[in-house]
Amino acid sequence: MQKLVPSLVAACLVALVATGASAQSVWKWKDASGQVHISDTPPPNDVPDKNILKRPGGAPAPAAEAAPQAAASASAAASGVDSELQKRKAKTEKADKEKADKDAADKAALEKKNAAAKADNCQRAQTSVKALESGVRIARMNASGEREYLDDKQRADELKRAQDSVAQNCK
Repeated sequence: MQKLVPSLVAACLVALVATGASAQSVWKWKDASGQVHISDTPPPNDVPDKNILKRPGGAPAPAAEAAPQAAASASAAASGVDSELQKRKAKTEKADKEKADKDAADKAALEKKNAAAKADNCQRAQTSVKALESGVRIARMNASGEREYLDDKQRADELKRAQDSVAQNCK
């Protein structure tokens, strides 16, 4: 039993040393797109030393180079985001201004069209009032296509309707 204990202890020590040795052969690096890789094989030759984060044997990448580069890339990313945000904001403001200008132009065109229609209605209503006040016999066609002459009550109703239209359209 005494021979077994030292050999068991020796076996455990060999296992720990082997585990430590395998843990020591880890490479960690960033590729050109910024993705982090962890492997037991060294990075490809095109990976610069500044992108190697950890080397086997516990030797980390040079910290003096890594920290300023990380700060520079973080500030570049932040300024890139800010400039992108500014571009989007300017684009949105431009689109909003164009939409407001288009809406104003559409509103002006509609008001002009309505004013023209109102002026036409005014002119027609004034012509009807003059005709109804002139005393000339006025006829209109009924549903069966026959001519009917207006009696005094119908003439008065039509005159009232024409005068209301003049009041509404000829301001």
